[in-house]
Amino acid sequence: MFVEKEAKLLKGVREKIEFIRDELESMKAFLKSAESSQEDDPELKVWVKQVRVVAHDTEDILDEFMFKLARDHGHGFMRYFHKFKSSIQNLKARHQISSRIDDIKSRVESIAERHQQYNFTEQSASASTRGISWNDLREDAFLVEEDELVGIDEPREEIIKWLVDGEPGLQVLSISGMGGLGKTTLAKRVYDNQQVKAYFQSHAWINVSESYKIEDILRDMIEKLHGEIEQPVPQGVESADRIKLNQIVKGFLQQKRYVIVLDDVWNSNALEGIKYAMPNSNICSRILITTRTADVATGSFNQSKVYELKPLSPKESWSLFCKKTFYGNPCPPHLEHLSRQILKKCEGLPLAIVAIGGLLFAKDVHEWEMISHSLAAKLENNDRMQNFRKILSLSYDDLRYNLKSYFIYLGVFPEDHVIECMRLIRLWIAEGFVEEREGMTREEVAQRYLKELINRSLVQIAKTTLDGRIKSCRVHDLMRESILSKSRDINFVSFASKQKVELHERVRRLSIQYTCNNALKQLNLPSLRSLLIFESATSSSSDEQFVPSGSKLLRVLDLRSSSILNFPRQILVMYHLKYLSLRGTNVRIIPRSIGKLQNLETLDLKHTLVSELPVEITTLRKLQHLLVYSYARITNDVPFSLLKGCSTPEGIGALSSLQKLSCVNAGGCRGKNTMQELGKLSNLRRLGVANLKKDDVKELCDSLEKMANLRSLDVTAESDCEVIDLDFLSSPPLLLRTLNILGCLKKLPHWLPLLNNLASVGLVWTRLKQSSLIALQNLPNLVELNLSHAFEGETLVFGEGFPKLKELFLANMENLRFVLMNGQAMPCLRSLIIHGCRHLDWQSILVVIHGLALLKHLQFAEMPKEFACAFYPYSSSQMREGILQEYYEEMITRVPEVYFGWWEEDHWERYDLSLDSYNAIVGTVMSRVEVLAEVS
Repeated sequence: MFVEKEAKLLKGVREKIEFIRDELESMKAFLKSAESSQEDDPELKVWVKQVRVVAHDTEDILDEFMFKLARDHGHGFMRYFHKFKSSIQNLKARHQISSRIDDIKSRVESIAERHQQYNFTEQSASASTRGISWNDLREDAFLVEEDELVGIDEPREEIIKWLVDGEPGLQVLSISGMGGLGKTTLAKRVYDNQQVKAYFQSHAWINVSESYKIEDILRDMIEKLHGEIEQPVPQGVESADRIKLNQIVKGFLQQKRYVIVLDDVWNSNALEGIKYAMPNSNICSRILITTRTADVATGSFNQSKVYELKPLSPKESWSLFCKKTFYGNPCPPHLEHLSRQILKKCEGLPLAIVAIGGLLFAKDVHEWEMISHSLAAKLENNDRMQNFRKILSLSYDDLRYNLKSYFIYLGVFPEDHVIECMRLIRLWIAEGFVEEREGMTREEVAQRYLKELINRSLVQIAKTTLDGRIKSCRVHDLMRESILSKSRDINFVSFASKQKVELHERVRRLSIQYTCNNALKQLNLPSLRSLLIFESATSSSSDEQFVPSGSKLLRVLDLRSSSILNFPRQILVMYHLKYLSLRGTNVRIIPRSIGKLQNLETLDLKHTLVSELPVEITTLRKLQHLLVYSYARITNDVPFSLLKGCSTPEGIGALSSLQKLSCVNAGGCRGKNTMQELGKLSNLRRLGVANLKKDDVKELCDSLEKMANLRSLDVTAESDCEVIDLDFLSSPPLLLRTLNILGCLKKLPHWLPLLNNLASVGLVWTRLKQSSLIALQNLPNLVELNLSHAFEGETLVFGEGFPKLKELFLANMENLRFVLMNGQAMPCLRSLIIHGCRHLDWQSILVVIHGLALLKHLQFAEMPKEFACAFYPYSSSQMREGILQEYYEEMITRVPEVYFGWWEEDHWERYDLSLDSYNAIVGTVMSRVEVLAEVS
């Protein structure tokens, strides 16, 4: 009788699970259809909210059911029904599941009845504009370059003039105006200006924002000021109080001419809190702030001025609109009337103009008319800020349903946070936003969507690589306000900060933005799917306090840079976990029970103390990104390698889904076997290998020939005398974009000229005898070349070619005396850095510089006395005679950044050639140079 009852219950639960799974798909389809119509229909909005709650509860039951199966038996999903009897050991548990499913069924049926009463159809939700189709999306996002920015030249020049020509004492300038006018953009153009960089000795850009702490502002200032000269931050800064922090900043800036930018200051308290850290040495130091309040600085500093930024004129607005909407082309005649109607609604706000331009891209005339009518209906009042928010809302409404999730997710990051694109993309994937597309990885799909958001001016680019790839991005604070408003409506993400805590038991994503201490451990958040911490807890906190004890359904856990010392045990029961980051923590050991996390796709252990992985890591067959490496701190006495890899267990080749593996330690007795196993990882896009022995190079080369998808390769030898003979590689991965070789080479690999996609090459400790770079000079996409300890000869010949090279780094080539370059070589070079080449002839470098027409940045470090004297502005005319003096004067005029640097005990001292401070070279620095000259 009991067995018969169990069998009936088992069959019933199976049927119910199948039912609610199907219903969940139907609810998701409904939410997708209703999304675009709910804003203008309050009753529908309430209904959509109810459906979303039921959908979330349904997901919870399904995930919890699978969690129980994984915990109790560990079998795969496909076999869970016939293993059900052995997985759930008691009838009570089955009754609980059955009861919860019945409740969901009842609620779903109630929703269905309301569906009929309301008479809602999918067709009624299809009125939104189509947005940009996948095929319409361009591969490269359109960027408004600096020389294409509109209305910025006049205010920039005026503010620069005030900064460098004003009164000698400490002064404050406020750039004020409403949000969206471009205050930050203007301040950034001023801050990055070469005249400003040259005039001031110390520079720091500080994001303040509405929710600030004075201590954090001061710590950020200390980090930026010390980082600029590559000097370590003083010990105890993290725990220092405000008085001590003020003293550190003031001590650093004393007797220096400095400029500090405070971006997005909301009230005078921020300035009042830091003014005692700002020394007034009567040498023309400046504080530049951006603010929405014009008089924010007057109460704290006597010497203050205000520059009120105005909206763009109609002519400037039209110019910016055409640049963004038509990519610099004239407006088509049939769209001009509509364009001017729409543009008028933007009221000269640059952010609104570029948002509208992104919205209109790839739409037909009918859609333009719909947008114009929509704007006319929505923008009925004279509140410019309110109208602006409605324009942003319209841009959001135009996004496709799935792209809205991508966009709203940006709200998990703190205000003014610079977002690493690869981190964002991996988080998107772990959240389940990214669909599969034939012939593309999910990372490539996500990158396309990120570019669309940038195309629409909803996301701003923060930094790109030299070859144009987007490295980091940010969200404008007004855009973020819009994101957070949408997020609250749909319970997308909740926040915990010093100012505000938004927590309830239905929280699905939680962003911690304050020092949390033991608060998290005490929370009961059973529906939580994602937890990200952006501010570390105090060092006295326990390792377990970072993870809520009841959150077993987590898919994303990002604890980067928190103060944990050990792997938190609660993580090991999170069967659904896809993304785990312990980057920057002090974790040393990964437990063997890591094998329980069978759904893990990203494991980020970069900059931890982990040096070995357990064998159980090889059971994580869904793992795609395994990052386990760190770097030693840079000093002047650079060791052979700063890279620290990780020892992998036997069987690493079983992780066939891996796309990124960095960095494998090839040392030890298993090196040869490890290199052979790498050949099984045919999906790798990025590979790093450390401590490679010459006896294992052939096995590595054999494996590399099987990696047709490889984009990035880093190879580091075991020592500086270990020869890496990469000529064993006959068919290199032709998609390689980045190649770094650290170790002795007999010659450059014969296959280098075949790599037409190669953008970045690093040759370190290669100690080549050949002086010619013919193998590299014809690479069509090479933009970055790093040569350190690379050649042992006296003459380095570049010859012709290098058509796209933008940055050249020459370092630590002790025998190097001459650099020869054809006049047609490197036509695009922007940056030349020469470090520690003690015997380099300064005359040959002047000739090289003369041939580099686009050079913007020139930096010398640890160079001999004669070299430094030759570049000193007031050297005797006998030292630079005739044509050399002409070349020198041309360099001073044409190259805006020329620096000399020396290592002083534990940091770099840097001097600008165009600054009066360069006179210090004659005094204290010259004494340092003389010592170096004697040693060399």
